[in-house]
Amino acid sequence: MIAFNYETKFQLNNEENTSKWIQECIEREGFELGEINYIFCDDAYLHKINIEFLQHDTLTDIISFDYTLGKLVGGDIFISVERVEENAKEFNTSFENELHRVIIHGILHYMKYKDKTDEEKQIMRSKENECLEILDKK
Repeated sequence: MIAFNYETKFQLNNEENTSKWIQECIEREGFELGEINYIFCDDAYLHKINIEFLQHDTLTDIISFDYTLGKLVGGDIFISVERVEENAKEFNTSFENELHRVIIHGILHYMKYKDKTDEEKQIMRSKENECLEILDKK
């Protein structure tokens, strides 16, 4: 089950299609959908979580708390809509494209993809692109 929660005025355009897309990406990797909660918020909300739980005094676009058990993918994914908007401008892409990249980025972490080294970042970006291509075909 995927739940979308809003701590800001933002609202996803099509929650049902987004859920189906996320589930398809999970299943293509050989995992199973568990319980995933997306929480869309602003910078201040996510900054507070970053300080409180991770002791990082920085702005970020996403924080994910992983509750995956074996192949059952689950967790809480907090996304700052403000950061996504800024990143879309910085990376010269649409807000929607950047939002979808961030949405699936958290899921990929749950499926054990990392992004600390250059090699890991390259693999993560490739997996994000694969998932975005799936969405584009819908």
